[in-house]
This record gives sequence, structure tokens and C-alpha cells, in this order.
Amino acid sequence: MDESTRQELRTHLEKRRAELIEEGNIRAESQRDDPSARLDEDTQPLSEMNQVIASRRNRVRAEELAGIENALRRLAAEPDEYGRCVDCDEWIPLGRLKLLPWAQRCVQCKSENDDGGRGHRRRHAMDFVD
Repeated sequence: MDESTRQELRTHLEKRRAELIEEGNIRAESQRDDPSARLDEDTQPLSEMNQVIASRRNRVRAEELAGIENALRRLAAEPDEYGRCVDCDEWIPLGRLKLLPWAQRCVQCKSENDDGGRGHRRRHAMDFVD
């Protein structure tokens, strides 16, 4: 990978980091006007669902931000090694790095890492047809 490509990816990482920091955490809006009042049967599940969604978004945002920080550290410390898969040591395709510049693994290693090496694959509708 040449220096101009690394600089392009570094710029993309820094821009995305700034966006995430500016967004901040998402807060679930309370469904109560009076905090001491009880929620009715219809409002309580909606309130809980909004809290779960906000919590999930914040967790994903924090994971992405940590990945970006890690990628920027790798770029600074070992720029010639940035883009190598941490598992198989092969180069991660540039297309993947342009979409996910914080990626540490190639698609194959990421897939194996996600399923714990069990060899599972996604199910398709045709898997259930005789």
C-alpha cells in the first residue's frame, strides 16, 4: 500500500472519529412527564424498547470508535504493516479497508473469528427446500 492510500484512509478514519465524537451518546427519551408516575401497559414496552435501541447504538458506536483509535495507532506505529490481517498475515483487500478502514482481519478470518471456528455458514431459504 502506498503512502497516498494510507493518507486517504487516515483522513477517512479521522473524519469518522470526529463524526462519532460530535454525535455523542444517544439518550432514550423518557415516556414519562412525571418521573414518579407509573407507565401504562402500552407505554412501558415502548419505553423499554427505546432504551434497548439507544443502548445498542451506543455500544456499536463505542466499538467503532475504539476500532478507529486502534487503526490510527497502527498507522502511526507501523504504517507499512497497516492493512495486514492480524490472524493470517495476508493483506486485507483495499476495497474492504476503504469501507472499514479499522478492519483488522480479512473477510475469511473475520468470518472464522465470528463463528468461533466452528465452520458455520449463513442459512439461505434454499437450504430448507427438498
